[in-house]
Amino acid sequence: MSTPDPSLRLRPWVALVVFISAYAPLLLILAIKDLDVSGNLPVPKNPWWFGGLLVMAVLSCVVVLRTMSSVREGLQVQVSKAANKSGEMFGYTIPYVLSVVRIDLADWPIVASLLIFMGMMFVMAYRTQTVLVNPVLAMAGYMLIDATFKRGTTELQAMVITRIPLKIGGTYTFERLAHYLYVAAEPETAGEAGSEHER
Repeated sequence: MSTPDPSLRLRPWVALVVFISAYAPLLLILAIKDLDVSGNLPVPKNPWWFGGLLVMAVLSCVVVLRTMSSVREGLQVQVSKAANKSGEMFGYTIPYVLSVVRIDLADWPIVASLLIFMGMMFVMAYRTQTVLVNPVLAMAGYMLIDATFKRGTTELQAMVITRIPLKIGGTYTFERLAHYLYVAAEPETAGEAGSEHER
């Protein structure tokens, strides 16, 4: 029996960090809503929750963006078809309706319900391998491309997360993250970018 390819699925803890980063703006909104502005200076009503939300939001974004930009190796492929599917990233914004709902972080039934809901969202995203369809990546300039590409004589079709516009006939480096999900490596210099697109 062959061993499963570890690149075919993100590790659960990595996927969780990516998932949290998708809702970093929501975490910041919830933290701001926890501020008591009745005094001279805004003070958090629940300091532990306030601090935890801020730390999770900032750290998750830093880790995910640095990880994505650090991809330099992978499969050399030639793109034959490409269609922009970045609009699908908006599906992740549905839970942002929570930002207009009054949420008291000291009310544990509400917090528990919210955690159960977000836990369900995470499991769905992880099981369907769409955890990297991330609005924060979209704000950072990444696109979601439905691409058909060749590696040698083998033709594949998958979703590709990239900050580089993919040109038909161009040669790129793709790193596989899941069965049908890749990330395009960014050239280290402008000169390399030109050579990648012209090959």
